[in-house]
Amino acid sequence: MSLGLPFCAVRPDSQILSPALGSPPSPFATEVPDFLLALAAGGHMPLWKRKSFWLVLSVSWLLLILLGVFPFRLAVPPGPLPGSSQSWPRWLDAAFLQSFSQSETLPEDAPQLPQAPRGSSCTWGACFDTSKCKGNVLSIFVHLPVGPTTEAHRGILDFLEGSRYYALSPAEACLHLFLPSQDHRGACGPLPPYWNGGRNHLVLSLYPAPCTRLGQAMVAEASPSSDIFRPGFDVALPYLPEAHPLQGGAPGQLQQHSPQPGATLLAVAEERGRWRTVSTHASACPWGRLCEQDPGPHQTHPGETLPKATFCLIPGHRSAASCFLQALQAGCIPVLLSPRWELPFSEVIDWTKAAIIADERLPLQVLAALGEMPPSRILSLRQQTQFLWTAYFSSVEKVIHTTLEIIQDRVWGASAHPSLMWNSPPGALLALPTFSTSLKDFPFYHQQQGSSPESRFSALIWVGVSGEPLLKLIQAVAGSRHCAQILILWSSEKPPPDRWPETTVPLTVIEGHRKASDRFFPYSDISTTAILSLDARSILSTSEVDFAFVVWQSFPERMVGFLTWNHFWDEARGGWGYSTKMANEFSMVLTTAAFYHRFFQGALHGALRMEEGNPRVCRSGPAFTVSLKPIFGYYHTLFTHSLPKTLRTLADDTPTCVDVLMNFLVATVTKLPPIKVPYGRQHQEAAPLAAEGPGPGPEPQPLAQDCINRVAAGFGHMPLVSSRVRLDPVLFKDPVSVQRKKYRSLEKP
Repeated sequence: MSLGLPFCAVRPDSQILSPALGSPPSPFATEVPDFLLALAAGGHMPLWKRKSFWLVLSVSWLLLILLGVFPFRLAVPPGPLPGSSQSWPRWLDAAFLQSFSQSETLPEDAPQLPQAPRGSSCTWGACFDTSKCKGNVLSIFVHLPVGPTTEAHRGILDFLEGSRYYALSPAEACLHLFLPSQDHRGACGPLPPYWNGGRNHLVLSLYPAPCTRLGQAMVAEASPSSDIFRPGFDVALPYLPEAHPLQGGAPGQLQQHSPQPGATLLAVAEERGRWRTVSTHASACPWGRLCEQDPGPHQTHPGETLPKATFCLIPGHRSAASCFLQALQAGCIPVLLSPRWELPFSEVIDWTKAAIIADERLPLQVLAALGEMPPSRILSLRQQTQFLWTAYFSSVEKVIHTTLEIIQDRVWGASAHPSLMWNSPPGALLALPTFSTSLKDFPFYHQQQGSSPESRFSALIWVGVSGEPLLKLIQAVAGSRHCAQILILWSSEKPPPDRWPETTVPLTVIEGHRKASDRFFPYSDISTTAILSLDARSILSTSEVDFAFVVWQSFPERMVGFLTWNHFWDEARGGWGYSTKMANEFSMVLTTAAFYHRFFQGALHGALRMEEGNPRVCRSGPAFTVSLKPIFGYYHTLFTHSLPKTLRTLADDTPTCVDVLMNFLVATVTKLPPIKVPYGRQHQEAAPLAAEGPGPGPEPQPLAQDCINRVAAGFGHMPLVSSRVRLDPVLFKDPVSVQRKKYRSLEKP
């Protein structure tokens, strides 16, 4: 009986033959078991033994086939080449996506992303000479571009010429700014004079351009590729749309700070700024072709429409970087899929608080992780997108300003902005290092630092017309238990009196120059964090001063005042207007009676660029003291050294503009309305508006009304925020015994 066995035949004498007749015995031949010999010889075996034999034979045959045809191909995948780098993405949200981000090696069956060397050998220490940087402000000389200039270039030049950075000559400059150009054939334009191989030069390009990598110059360009970006030397800019506003800019578009139930979860960036909303189902595959599941229903939106979603998926290729700013403005959390470009201002901005970097090779895991993100985390990320957009990206001016502040921080080293200033409101652009670099000196970080404002204030009284109300005002203010000292800013044509009323606090007289903006200039040593700005015609009681100061201690970053105005949009005139009538709604408080933050920092007294004709002390005597030491108030420093000179001149020419300008400044910083406190009606009627200075009164004249439009144009937007809240003392006007009320005199008729 022939069995057709797949191995050699065996003779009864146990001599083994190879399949080819006459060939020598194989060295791998072994003795065959007796039951196989018996079967081959035609012997008989029990049925159960034959079944066992065929089972063993079949399994052996299958193993031989597998080992011969597929030798370990499925069991042992090939590893990476020796010395190859592991291109696992740089996770920005490692704490949330811990199950993916903590792996030390890539999945070995995943494709390897190419890695290129990062830039040239230029570093900050090797290619920038900090010895050329004098003073406390980065001085910049701008090389005018050759040939026709774009609107963006003209806006940059105008901004720099009016800024504190501008240097008139190359010899005075620490940094030379060069805007590269190309001719009609696409060739790079000529290098500027004083090039010096590019040392201490910054090549600035708001849009991707070929003529940026020049010599030893730093490069600030839009969305640079990660393989050529030099960390700590170059500056990564955002990819700006062509219609991006030069100044001001639109506010963030996040109407709801938390996702609405049933709202679209995902939006995917497509070409030309278009967005596609997709299903929130975790099994969907909204990008690429890495999975075969049905992507579900979707809707495409035109490029001018901002995405309305919780998460915005942005592909990693460089052309998709233009969608990044759209996501920020919309309050949509950017989810960057293995980006190959550097995030804007990554040197100072902590993007872990506003964005997520994910691996595009793990689509289902990423979607599952996003779907499980807690609402508190989503809220925090979306709020941070709005802050970053408003602080650094909403206009071309802010982008340029941020770039220069980053370079200035490198020059200053230890005196640079702390990370908290860059990554929390109001942002580093409004926290001038010339004022201070200590967080405790600013009115915004008390909660983070676990501190509180001081319990004393200094009063600054602007005197345009002397009279009896001034003496009563001094006595009322000096009677406050919180008052530390009083300064009299004398701006009257008449000389100040020889004698002043006796007070329990120091009194200083300073000679002004009859300018309304004098009151906001940094003066002599005031050792408190709060200042009470007053006009000589203001009428206040000691109780009103005490209560207003207690309110300010709870809101040290805001203005707290008694008299209010309100702005509105005038359809007939096609512009802004404001009303001085007493009403429930208001957006401004008058600086003739208001508290705001001011801090003394004597160690920085040389930082201020004291202008010609600075106010000076006019006389001294036994009743009061004098001082010439400079004082650095936060809002005073911003008013004097951040506002364009044209706006300060406007305030001097139109005195009522000083109140508008100061309220614009504070609202720009805080994004909040001022706070109103009770003020006796008898005081309002006794303080009419004088022609020579600011104060409460009737409707402003057309010239004064035009002030708010000119200030809004200077700021580039309308920052004022309206409110209807007034803070009153406990039991204020309640029908209870007067003995139970702390501020009893506030209710006197």
